[in-house]
Amino acid sequence: MHHNKIRLNHYLSNAGVSSRRKADKLIRSGSIEVNGKTIYKLGTIIHTNDIVKCHGSKIKIQNKIYILLNKPRGFITTTKDPFNRKTVMNLIPNFSKYRIFPVGRLDYSTTGVLLLTNDGFLAEKLTHPKYNVRKTYHVSLNKEIKNEDLDKIRKGKIHLKEGRVKVIFVNKSHSKNKIKIGLYIGWNRIIKRIFKKLDYKVIQLDRVCFGGFSKTNIQVGNWCFLNQKEVKNIIT
Repeated sequence: MHHNKIRLNHYLSNAGVSSRRKADKLIRSGSIEVNGKTIYKLGTIIHTNDIVKCHGSKIKIQNKIYILLNKPRGFITTTKDPFNRKTVMNLIPNFSKYRIFPVGRLDYSTTGVLLLTNDGFLAEKLTHPKYNVRKTYHVSLNKEIKNEDLDKIRKGKIHLKEGRVKVIFVNKSHSKNKIKIGLYIGWNRIIKRIFKKLDYKVIQLDRVCFGGFSKTNIQVGNWCFLNQKEVKNIIT
């Protein structure tokens, strides 16, 4: 394919409008115009100089931006909040011109690795279950965990409403009530629910790794830019 021709859904995900899957929905629903004409056909090839509009506003391919944040407690993972609570966007000045969004979610009280980007394709890859993205957490509990409870987690004996919980590993960390756990599942509040099921309360939760991204050398509340090459190396 010639370098200045591109599939429409790819163009939309590169423009940070949405992931490719969502882009197909936008096309089907008649929200996308190319050079003044509404396009419904998936897989349409366009020219990079074509004028593309989504819901009537012109869009263009942006530079890819990747920000790795070590999220502090007390921030929610959304781009805006109707109740005016602090969101992770408050931690990154001048973000609005980049149209970046957080990939996946971390609870209000959870700290750790969070990626923000305008790369819809990467976002899809990191959040879709079929890609088996690994997440590693440090968990502090309200009391020491019994070995038989650790065994239950390890052997996949914990059942939540979505099904059986499979973990990659779970170990006691250096102190009695600290645990390190790795899994592929991205169910909502999964870690807190696993331990609640066994009658423990999670006091502190820190995501140390997310799909190869780790927060080495980034203090809580700080962030850094990654370039495209680093991101490629991390996810391949």
